[in-house]
Amino acid sequence: MKVNLPLKIIGLGRYLPSRIVPSSELEKMCNVPAGWVEHRNGVRERRWVTDETSSYMAAQAAREALDEAGLKPKDLSLIINASGTGEQAIPDTGALIQRQLGIGNSGIPAMTVHNTCLSFMSAMDVAANFLQNGRYKHILIASADVASCGINPKEPESASLVGDAAAAVVVTQSGQGDASRIHHAHLKTYGEGAYLTAIMGGGSRLHPHKPNHNPEDDLFHMDGPAVLRMVRGIGADFLEELYPGLSKSLVDIDIVVPHQASKVGLLMLQRFGWPDEKIISTLEWLGNCVAASIPVTLYQAVRDGRIQRGTKVLMAGTGAGLSIGGLVLTY
Repeated sequence: MKVNLPLKIIGLGRYLPSRIVPSSELEKMCNVPAGWVEHRNGVRERRWVTDETSSYMAAQAAREALDEAGLKPKDLSLIINASGTGEQAIPDTGALIQRQLGIGNSGIPAMTVHNTCLSFMSAMDVAANFLQNGRYKHILIASADVASCGINPKEPESASLVGDAAAAVVVTQSGQGDASRIHHAHLKTYGEGAYLTAIMGGGSRLHPHKPNHNPEDDLFHMDGPAVLRMVRGIGADFLEELYPGLSKSLVDIDIVVPHQASKVGLLMLQRFGWPDEKIISTLEWLGNCVAASIPVTLYQAVRDGRIQRGTKVLMAGTGAGLSIGGLVLTY
């Protein structure tokens, strides 16, 4: 879907927990053979928190992004938490990020845009529209996910896939004649796949006081094969709606920053004729970091020099819901 939204990323930041968890540790935890995890999921290692909270990680990433943008936390006009997992049910994690940044008495609005693994892209879309109408000048978008606390060793495929990480960007309205902007944006949701990827507990339906509460309801569940079948059925049509021609080639896209869903999920991109050398992957050493995956991978590509000013970037992925989304932007 063609749009013309004047958004420019002026700062990026990342935070990775110091604890590196090799796949051999997960293989023992999940009682699977040596080498199974990397062969199955493509993940050699991932980062897990020790005592960090998601708001702490988000604030650390935000500080790096603000430094690059030449701004102080007080210069922000809006904070968007774009995480797939929350630090707690109430208050909103956006308020906790604001507090961690030392501006808890500033009154700067803070909110969450939540769309599981697609939260960052959805927040970029929302922020671009806010910037276009002039309501806000400098917007912080932070994605921080602590997925390790919700894994279920009885489901080794998903338990061995996830990692913890945070990334943040500061965005502003691109100026007259500036090439930086969002050119195409599209999101679709298919609720028939709502329970293919889920944490059933934590809400008002399966609450802690419910009789016969099952602790496993509070852990992550994913039917990976069913998700892949569903995505295969809708992927090509979605890409054509996002940007005509994408289901057969990259058209004029320079670099793809996909959600790091899984080894099979990344391999599936070959079906669309996208060259491997144009697809950025962090899966092998970071795993699937939920909503933080896309901005963490974007950060890596920029720091490695693979994305520079003027580079045309495709961000794309799927998330629980089942949702599928994409953005085409000039960095």
